[in-house]
Amino acid sequence: MSSRRLSRMGEEIKKLVSNLIMNEVKDPRVSPMTSVIQVEVTRDLRYAKIYISVMGTEKEKQDTLAGLNSSKGFIRKEIGQKINMRYTPEPIFELDSSIDHGIRISEMLRDINKE
Repeated sequence: MSSRRLSRMGEEIKKLVSNLIMNEVKDPRVSPMTSVIQVEVTRDLRYAKIYISVMGTEKEKQDTLAGLNSSKGFIRKEIGQKINMRYTPEPIFELDSSIDHGIRISEMLRDINKE
């Protein structure tokens, strides 16, 4: 399968899952400050690795991840209904710390410039 098609599928799933997290997932553990950073779809379209970023404490991040993992079935069902594919990919949620890492680097650079 072409990488262009995989990236298009990833972007469609990213839009859909972002919308689902913001509007339809009712789990109170899921933080409102959750954003989908990237979606990687395997070549056989069986799995979608969804990288999320949560602004907040480490406990809020783990709670959000647990809430999303418990609503995997709902999210997979919605992906299957909204996107016409032969196989509906199984969502795999992972925390993405790139935004936190970027903020930390910015703070370090600001501290260096102050000195």
